[in-house]
Amino acid sequence: MTLPFATAVCADTGAAPAGGMAAGVMQFAPFIAIFVLMYFLILRPSQKREKERQAMVSALKRGDRVLTNGGILGVVHKIVNDDEIVLEIADDVRVRFARSAVSQVLSKSEPVHVASQKEDAAEGEASSEPKTKSVTKKAPAKRQKTSA
Repeated sequence: MTLPFATAVCADTGAAPAGGMAAGVMQFAPFIAIFVLMYFLILRPSQKREKERQAMVSALKRGDRVLTNGGILGVVHKIVNDDEIVLEIADDVRVRFARSAVSQVLSKSEPVHVASQKEDAAEGEASSEPKTKSVTKKAPAKRQKTSA
């Protein structure tokens, strides 16, 4: 026993679609549009951020203050090789990290002679400034409790 609609569904009419190739392309147009939109909104900015991060990590040098992915703050003490650095996280405490573990460079190092000149200038300005009077505020008077 065969079902009457099964023969109609399985029958091959042999007629070509009216639109041909154009209808096939139009069928995939929404998928193509979604892919292009995703590329410009998600993939391209992600690639740009990754490129900037790679440039930041490759530009690390001794004296830079950095933050690692694990939340450890430290100063670059030594560049071991292209993949590893040594961070000083406290006085005389040095830890070896992979360069890829650095998430941010908080402050760039300055050459020693520039840093010492800035310190000298700051000390000179501090000593040449006139002293100002310090104004002290009086504490507000305490209220006495009254009983009714």
